[in-house]
Amino acid sequence: MNTIQILWVDDEIDLLKPHILFLEQRNYKITTCKSGTEALDVLDEKNFDIVFLDENMPGLTGLETLNEIKEKQDNLPVVMITKSEEEYIMEEAIGNKIADYLIKPVNPNQILLSLKKNLDHSRLVSEKTTSNYQQEFRKIAMDLAMVNSYEEWVDLYQKLIYWEIQLEDIEDSGMFEILESQKVEANIQFGKFIEKNYSNWFLPHTDAPIMSHTLFKERILPEISKEQPTVLIVIDNLRYDQWKVFEPIINNYYKKEKEEAFFSILPSATQYARNAIFSGLMPSDMEKLYPQYWKNDTDEGGKNLHEADFLETQMKRLGLNDLEYEYFKITNLKNGKKLAENFNALKNNNLSVIVYNFVDMLSHSKTEMEVVKELASNDKAYRSLALSWFKNSPLLEMIQQAQQLGFKLILTTDHGTINVKNPSKVIGDRDTSLNLRYKTGRSLTYDNKDVLEARNPKELHLPSITMSSSFIFAKGDLFFAYPNNYNHYVSYYRNTYQHGGVSLEEMVIPFAVFNPK
Repeated sequence: MNTIQILWVDDEIDLLKPHILFLEQRNYKITTCKSGTEALDVLDEKNFDIVFLDENMPGLTGLETLNEIKEKQDNLPVVMITKSEEEYIMEEAIGNKIADYLIKPVNPNQILLSLKKNLDHSRLVSEKTTSNYQQEFRKIAMDLAMVNSYEEWVDLYQKLIYWEIQLEDIEDSGMFEILESQKVEANIQFGKFIEKNYSNWFLPHTDAPIMSHTLFKERILPEISKEQPTVLIVIDNLRYDQWKVFEPIINNYYKKEKEEAFFSILPSATQYARNAIFSGLMPSDMEKLYPQYWKNDTDEGGKNLHEADFLETQMKRLGLNDLEYEYFKITNLKNGKKLAENFNALKNNNLSVIVYNFVDMLSHSKTEMEVVKELASNDKAYRSLALSWFKNSPLLEMIQQAQQLGFKLILTTDHGTINVKNPSKVIGDRDTSLNLRYKTGRSLTYDNKDVLEARNPKELHLPSITMSSSFIFAKGDLFFAYPNNYNHYVSYYRNTYQHGGVSLEEMVIPFAVFNPK
């Protein structure tokens, strides 16, 4: 291992001899300077891992030296050491991206802690995270064998996501691969759980989770009041792990009051799940009660053109005629910027609903564009790409404005998505639906072990396109492929993000309520 090189700048450096000896005994190499000017000359000649910098020196002050160092080597960690506890010095130093701030007199262990924190941080965190996950791995494996309720599945999935995000930056890739295998196993067991329990969730007096069609009445409605405007943001296709990396950004402006997971209905696809949220109905009821708004898979035209109409019918059904509300759907950057610019106009609404389509476009782009395939090659990269979008999006501007105007914020989604890796052959006639994670049609031929079957769609409150239509839903990370042109089809769609089937990633999705800070 290379010796750590430290530059220590202090006009009273001779008084620090005990500290320097303490560090040298631990194999640190220290170069000393008595002024800022001398330090800048030394920095031109030699590379250092970290600088300890006294603030109060004759000639160039510590802050002035800090500015010069940052201009030369912006990424070099600088620890400011000062006798002064004046707030403006701390603010100046922090503003200039110091690595640490120590008040004199410092003891040797403080110096050592600062070194560990700044130079060994990633190694120490990596080792501790690996050790913690190894302990947790056994517990997750045991939980997987025992889990038997939707609440337990939510807990287990959230635990897996927590560890996935913790492990993604550690150096031991082997741990990440172990977690990936646990996710695969979890989805196998989750598929069995859904197969056994999903249809029962629609029976009266059954213990069922909050689902797409009950979300508005059970969770959103109780949050709406005439005393405080509320903005409901539905980000399409948002996975729970993406939500967890968005959350710290939102926490800069809002305080989270509650968060829970709910379940997307099947198919976990936009025309079914999102329409169910806004109508408060299952798809077969939408088709029956509002045929003018509902379209089946094989019908011509857009399948999500009537969300606002469905929302209006639900508001009337719930007796909310006196609530002032507006509905917006953002499908491109121009629309997003326009709404952000005019956000102030929403403050008189009791409820403003914003459906934000971007993450879905991102997953479709990954399928169609080589550059996005490169940028979102796995879940970690997909999370990172979604986070980068969110940080720079008009949606974040709207959230910032909502906070300034005192809006309550509700954030949720319609369904998630999964990276599909393995093909499953399916044969159907030309009227079979096109989605890769579910199919509806007649005379479907498929591998039974790969799918959840709904031979009678009515049991799952789904419409039947013909008398003999059925639905099948892909489990795990499978995607449906037709036998003709099979190899081309498989290579094109493998490792793309799809939705509509049965997986934790698609079905277990976030709902969160915030109040402005």
